[in-house]
Formats: sequence, C-alpha cells, structure tokens
Amino acid sequence: MLAHGGTPDEQVATITVVAGLWLGWAGVTRIRSKGFPRLPLGGAWSLAVVGVVVVIAGLTLPRQFMRPNAPATIPSGARPSSTAALAIQRPTPGLEVSGDQVEVVLRLDGGHIVDSASTTLTPDTGHIHLSLDGKLVSMTYGLVQLVDLHGLSPGEHTLKAEFVAADHGPFDPRVVAHATFTIGGGA
Repeated sequence: MLAHGGTPDEQVATITVVAGLWLGWAGVTRIRSKGFPRLPLGGAWSLAVVGVVVVIAGLTLPRQFMRPNAPATIPSGARPSSTAALAIQRPTPGLEVSGDQVEVVLRLDGGHIVDSASTTLTPDTGHIHLSLDGKLVSMTYGLVQLVDLHGLSPGEHTLKAEFVAADHGPFDPRVVAHATFTIGGGA
C-alpha cells in the first residue's frame, strides 16, 4: 500500500485508514473519559464504530471502486505484453567472483525504466527486479548495481533479472535474463 509513496488509489486508501484510526481513537478516548468531555457518550460510541468501519473499508475496498475510469474490458489477471528485451552483460556466464559483491550490468532494449509505481501500464515502461538463487534481492531503477554476496557459500549461483510493469507485476510473456557465476573458495 505504501510502496513508492503510492498511486492515487493507494493514497486514498491510506488517507481513509488514517481517518478511520483517528475517528476510532477520538471515540475510545471519550469512552475512557480521558478527553473530549463535550462529546456525548453515545456520540463517542458512534465514532468508535464508524472508525472501525472506515479502517476496514480503507483496507478492503477494491481498487476498481476508487478508479471509476479503469478499463472494464481487461479480464482480471490479464497482463500486458512488453516490447522490451533484457540481457545481463555482467557478470558474464561462468565468471568466478571473489569478494563480497558482484557488479550487475544490464542492457534493456525497447523499454524504459520509470522511478515510480503506477497502475497505468504500458508495454515499454517498468522496473527491474533482481533475484539471486531464487530470492528477490533488489527492485531497482537502474541498469548497473552492486549485489551483496555476504553469507553465500562458494560454488555456482544464479542471478535472474526481470523487467516488470510499472505496477511491479510481470509482463506476459515475462521479460527475463539469467546468468550464472561462481563464488571462489575465498569469498
């Protein structure tokens, strides 16, 4: 909900939750006789109940209710395809790495990296997700990055880079690149 500062619908949900928490706090504070002495006790109970309802609404309302202009023709779960191609230039396949970091250099053709999340998806804009041995290690906005190797055992490791849509979901088909490298015995 709060990733990248949020898209407009995520911001509305956040504001709704905060408002609900404040209403509930005000009601409970009066019920416990710790504040708001002019608020009638019945009004305090109403505030507490309304606060709970508003928090639940902010956490559970589907995004479609907050985005009335969202296209209704896209089936749920359908993902856009991308015009991009992604390649890992470094580490080169089979590279033996010594030290506690590896420099990852990517090449992205036909796509552009954007620095904020969005629910408006285009086939040529998105982010890069990096995984090491199947574990996500970075969501990056650049094509060059140092990846920490602390705690990895010597031997072969697999790096996967994926160009994902601006909402962090995968394109269909996925835009991925893989590379394997080896950590030497001294790492």
